[in-house]
Amino acid sequence: MQFLIIKKPRANFIETMTEEEAEIMSEHFVYLQEKLREGKLIIAGPVTTGEFGLSVVETESEEEALEIMNNDPAVISGIMTPTIYPYRVSLLRGRD
Repeated sequence: MQFLIIKKPRANFIETMTEEEAEIMSEHFVYLQEKLREGKLIIAGPVTTGEFGLSVVETESEEEALEIMNNDPAVISGIMTPTIYPYRVSLLRGRD
């Protein structure tokens, strides 16, 4: 099963990020790298306007996807508010 996760920070987050929040965002990046190594994360990244980030995960269940989403340090800290959607990668460069 695949899921699209959208994570939205507060308005003007990039311009007003505190040192503590910057550290949490570093932890967020490391967390996503870990999910990539585990084979759970397909793709992740922010939109260049800073309005939100997105990730696509592949899990055995929606519960597992929710666990991945809710254990993200940026979500735990309240820096980002997540929304999850069932998703299916239909076209992917390099994949037949």
